[in-house]
Amino acid sequence: MNSNSDVTSRTVTALGPQLRRRKSIKHMVGEAESNSGQLRRTLGMWQLTMISVGATMGTGILVILGAAVPIAGPAIWISFVIAGVTALLSAVSYAEMAGMVPVSGSSYSYSYATMGEGIAWICGWCLVLEYAVSVAAVAVGAGEYVNQTLRTFNMELPVSLAGGPAEGGVVNLPALIVVVLATLLLVRGARESAIVNTVVVIIKAGILIFFSIVAFSAFNAGNFEPLLPMGAAGVTAAASSVFFSYIGFDAASTAGEEAINPKRDLPRAIMLSMLIVTITYVLVAVSAIGAREWTWFEGTEAALVQIVGELTGQPMFVLIFALASVLAIASVVLTVLYGQTRILMSMSRDGLVPAVFGKVSKRTGTPVAGTLITGIVVAITAGFIPLGALADATSIGTLFAFALVGISVMYLRKRQPQAPRTFRVPLYPITPILGIFACLFLMSQLGWHTWVVFLIWMLVGIAIYLGYGRRRSRLGQLSKQDYIASHVGENQ
Repeated sequence: MNSNSDVTSRTVTALGPQLRRRKSIKHMVGEAESNSGQLRRTLGMWQLTMISVGATMGTGILVILGAAVPIAGPAIWISFVIAGVTALLSAVSYAEMAGMVPVSGSSYSYSYATMGEGIAWICGWCLVLEYAVSVAAVAVGAGEYVNQTLRTFNMELPVSLAGGPAEGGVVNLPALIVVVLATLLLVRGARESAIVNTVVVIIKAGILIFFSIVAFSAFNAGNFEPLLPMGAAGVTAAASSVFFSYIGFDAASTAGEEAINPKRDLPRAIMLSMLIVTITYVLVAVSAIGAREWTWFEGTEAALVQIVGELTGQPMFVLIFALASVLAIASVVLTVLYGQTRILMSMSRDGLVPAVFGKVSKRTGTPVAGTLITGIVVAITAGFIPLGALADATSIGTLFAFALVGISVMYLRKRQPQAPRTFRVPLYPITPILGIFACLFLMSQLGWHTWVVFLIWMLVGIAIYLGYGRRRSRLGQLSKQDYIASHVGENQ
């Protein structure tokens, strides 16, 4: 597409038709394959799976378990199953789309190829909310684990550095530092970041297995009675909150342009990571409730490390677990922040956000400037905004984006039924339909204040699109004839 169109061409396309303009898959793949200083293909299936697991496993268990258990009671494990099934229904749709559209834009690119620029912008704006806010939300949880580590040495962070203004402090310093370190590592390169992430994921899996062994040693089946003290509504409400723990698998789909064989490896990595994460979450949730009554979790932010300390009575175990938990949280920050920068890079390439986010360094093969800008904004957010407000905002943006991917699968099945697919959604069309409705249902379970934040976010996004993106959209600058020509060979 011609990025040097003259000024008058920007007014050729009326708003309605421009919102419906789709970007051809052929053109997306062509951009990804171009060698004009773009990203380097260094990631195999193992690294992609570790990116997905690294962005997911540990978040809900290590950070928000204390907040979720009082909502659901002993049935918190059912909440994780509900959230996991919902994520799995979306994951299979992601797997099919990732094989067909192996680029860095994730659901933003999928929406652009199927529902047009208007929906693609909304999806991309939701992804900005999903990724950036989830990074901040996870980083916020690092503060309590840092404190647990320090307490082993009879030390503690001062209140002013352990939380933001809403929590009686000045800044959550550990959260800010974790984001800054992840940003600097991402600037160095995707391969280096993937190596570090893989090592940390192995450590993370090890501490969660260790916790389960310790917790099952004090297992009390009576802790599961009554199973539903808050009713079924509590279980579904908790499922909506912990859903943000499952966003990691779509981080793998943002690596489409850095994967060695994306059409083969992306679907496999997405499905394998979902299986690993869901089993681990349910195992840890069951063992935690078995070790402590559900009322014990009220107000705890580092529940697992506290259980380890109480059951073992060994400060050294507490120290090791707390340090490993900080690393686990850092790996989530690293991989989700990675996904955020690639989404913005794709949107920049289409002209919808400033070009600075799409500039790739020839030396490192990464979008350096975009990564630094994103990291600074997220670090400030993590340092000053509390966890609860961030987690729910992340869930609603994630659920909306996931629903759009299900719609994208159905659209391409109808319009391009003969197109090659390296993975096909099983039980089509039942699976994507169930995935869409499951996402909408969990969205409906979130509180009104979360919906207010979401609607305000959408209004801000619409204003930015109308004021900036629409006039600079490369697709919008094409004449009608050029736009039709860009889709030659595809069903309209």
